[in-house]
Amino acid sequence: MRRAANWLSPVLAGMALAAALLAAGSGFAKPVELTIVHFNDLDRMEESGGQGGIARLAAVVRAERARSSNVLVTFAGDAISPSLMSSIDKGAHMIDLLNGIGLTAMAIGNHEYDFGPDVARRRFSEANFPILGANNIDTDGEIIDGAEASVMVDAGRFKVGIFGLTTPGAAVKSSPRGVTFSPVLEVAAAQAAKLRAAGAHLVIALAHTDMAEDGALLKQRAVDVLLSGDDHRLRLDYDGAVLFAESGQQADWVTVIELTLDEVESRGKRRFVWSPAFRAVHTARVSPDPELAAAVQVYRDKLSRDLDLEIGRTTTELDSRRATVRAREAAIGNLIADAMRLAVNADVALTNSGGIRADKVYPPGTRLTRRDILNELPFGDKTVLLELTGRELRAALENGFSQIEKTSGRFPQVSGIEVVFDPARPAGGRVVEVRHGGAALDPDATYRLATNDFLGSGGDGYSVLAGKKLLIDADAGTLTAAQVMEHIAARGVIAPRPQGRLRTVD
Repeated sequence: MRRAANWLSPVLAGMALAAALLAAGSGFAKPVELTIVHFNDLDRMEESGGQGGIARLAAVVRAERARSSNVLVTFAGDAISPSLMSSIDKGAHMIDLLNGIGLTAMAIGNHEYDFGPDVARRRFSEANFPILGANNIDTDGEIIDGAEASVMVDAGRFKVGIFGLTTPGAAVKSSPRGVTFSPVLEVAAAQAAKLRAAGAHLVIALAHTDMAEDGALLKQRAVDVLLSGDDHRLRLDYDGAVLFAESGQQADWVTVIELTLDEVESRGKRRFVWSPAFRAVHTARVSPDPELAAAVQVYRDKLSRDLDLEIGRTTTELDSRRATVRAREAAIGNLIADAMRLAVNADVALTNSGGIRADKVYPPGTRLTRRDILNELPFGDKTVLLELTGRELRAALENGFSQIEKTSGRFPQVSGIEVVFDPARPAGGRVVEVRHGGAALDPDATYRLATNDFLGSGGDGYSVLAGKKLLIDADAGTLTAAQVMEHIAARGVIAPRPQGRLRTVD
């Protein structure tokens, strides 16, 4: 077998040479190899558990650029929130760090609007790469300032058109305040046609869209490649017509797509063709880029200093001791629940006292810092918004009071309702009365409840909340600690106190 292989080698080499000469004689150029490095949903600058983060992402990009002269780097959005640092600088650090990577384009994610459209415009203006949002329409009827519909880039002798899409769900997941989102299918069809008319050989949709929208875009077949985000799933797929990629989240995984771009002759005409190969890179297996790692550390050091900065002052006592928050209405519980309810425009807020952890008393006049709030809410919980009936809300409250005698962490702190309960009754029947807006809770009415993602998924015995319709899920949610910080900072001076939200029977 070895002798036969040696005999065939020069024959095969001659055949390859003949094919190359034939192609050159017919006027065809060599195929173009194009690499796309794609990631999505990256709001955490640092690695976690030895994977993800800006520096490891940069290392993947650097390695691919060393292999190929044609590399596109695409980001499907969600950068400026939520993170603890973003609660301080409203995402400016993420744009600065992304500027150091050299992106080809970024789509607008729903979290780009967490601080409102004015901050989004400011962040977009700070980027040294194109921000794409073809369906992000401002109050003047034009695409939001700082963003553009599409870009055209060269890949050797071929042109690649890229346009951006944002899920219309951003209208309820975030705070776009006046910015609207045109239907993705309608915009995709128009943008793909426009780019092809302008000479694009390959059309890419860079989309922060959910699974249902992804499925509709793939079925539509207006684009060649759909590079998505929003769902936090690692998925690579090609059906022979459209290639799909999504890269999980936080750059734990980065997808690398290798495309061969070429032309073939058919009936006397040249026709563009392409074929893909792809792989997923687990960033735990790459060493962080030293330059970006240093830049991240600068921000981490700044965060450590900024956590000790004052955000406001309380004129009333705040008592987060276990015996207080797990047994009765607490001023600090009211503060947290109010911040959650107001941040997502909910009717009611409910949080578990077990999530309030510093076990500390803040006397009147205390100047509160970001670190104080982070110590109180250390678990990284996010606020979710769900719909439920009054009957289901009452059942959730029954769970909250079901282990009073154990000073259980499921004991609720609330906003937007007043509850009378009887701890002497058997568990499951302790709620005597619930009022909302001055009236008795309607068991058949629908209410918007703000809670943390732990309870929203059924944690601490709140199984009645699991599976409810989510208006803002954990992926779209903001850190509860950040919401409380912003609530205090916006007011400067706060005076939370017990108000009769939780009362035992007389």
